[in-house]
Amino acid sequence: MPEIAPHIERMPGSGVRHILELALRRPGTIILAVGEPGEVAGERIRDAAARGWRDGAIRYTPNGGIPSLREAIRAKLAHENGLRVDLEQIWVTVGATQALHLAMALTLSRGDEVLVPDPGYTTFTMNAHLLQAVPVPYPLRPERAFQPDLAELESLVTPRTRALIVNTPSNPLGSTFDRPTLDALIALARRHDLWLISDEVYERFTWGEPHVSPAALDPDDRVLSVFSLSKTYAMTGARVGWLVTPPGWRQTMLRVQESIVSCVDEPSQRAAAVALSGDQAAVQRSAAHYRDNLAAATALLDSRGLRYLSPTGAFYLWIDVSHVSGGDVAAWCERLLDEQGVAVAPGSAFGASGEGWIRVCVASDRDELLEGLSRLPAPR
Repeated sequence: MPEIAPHIERMPGSGVRHILELALRRPGTIILAVGEPGEVAGERIRDAAARGWRDGAIRYTPNGGIPSLREAIRAKLAHENGLRVDLEQIWVTVGATQALHLAMALTLSRGDEVLVPDPGYTTFTMNAHLLQAVPVPYPLRPERAFQPDLAELESLVTPRTRALIVNTPSNPLGSTFDRPTLDALIALARRHDLWLISDEVYERFTWGEPHVSPAALDPDDRVLSVFSLSKTYAMTGARVGWLVTPPGWRQTMLRVQESIVSCVDEPSQRAAAVALSGDQAAVQRSAAHYRDNLAAATALLDSRGLRYLSPTGAFYLWIDVSHVSGGDVAAWCERLLDEQGVAVAPGSAFGASGEGWIRVCVASDRDELLEGLSRLPAPR
């Protein structure tokens, strides 16, 4: 029979998903490996989706999204991100995952290179392989507090480089880039005429300086911005995100969106519009919960002598376990699951620079989080 396309066979899998699948087979496992908020989306959000189903709002919508949602997104971008955009720059997607795929598909051709953070979100590299582009990791190292070395990053640019991916707040690191760093990254993109793809999924959760959207610093429309409701409103399964494009892409986006998903289902879009335009107290409570969980978790790690990156955003802890992982943190995470009943994400799943580290999600129950962390082996 015919063979699957060779570039699909070369596409890496998700090391995080692998651990999760193993954990789900073990009742009673403490699962800290997955970026899933512990809360349930607010009642008014759920009611909006339910009304959509009851009203029979299950037909095609405009490719870019229902008008009420696009208007809510535009207002949000102006108020929170300093971005004033036309409605035709906003494209509602099946979560940030599709928005990221769209951004990369729109800017990369076969054989093109894309600079991806290492450690970085697994889908950056997976998408590049799927599109037959070449992911080029730019290392984020502990000795620089996992901030980019701009000279090293620039040295990785070649004539084939077409795009630079920036993720702040970072999944998996829980780090953020400040405005001077973002200014420098945009300047680098300008010097080499690169697109800059900005993943801002965790924008509402920063623990210090406020979030800065790269597109607000962009003087010449080279930034494509990816957003999501999944983490902010505990709507991971509703699958609603959006892509903000440069102006003038409407006809291109109509064709591309139609060819992939046509549109996002209307009940989920209605729920998203309510989430964005209504009271934001639940988001503030979530942020306070995550911040308190981080404080409790880091206090425990400090007491046990475990090294970690001090988080400035998102709801993850990046923890050094190199004292026990033996140079293969993925295998060690499987042993931890078998022996201690705790599932954590191996740092190597996010790139070679993650070897010896693990990612822990702090967005769930605090007692369970602290129990899981207490089972990590401390340095002797």
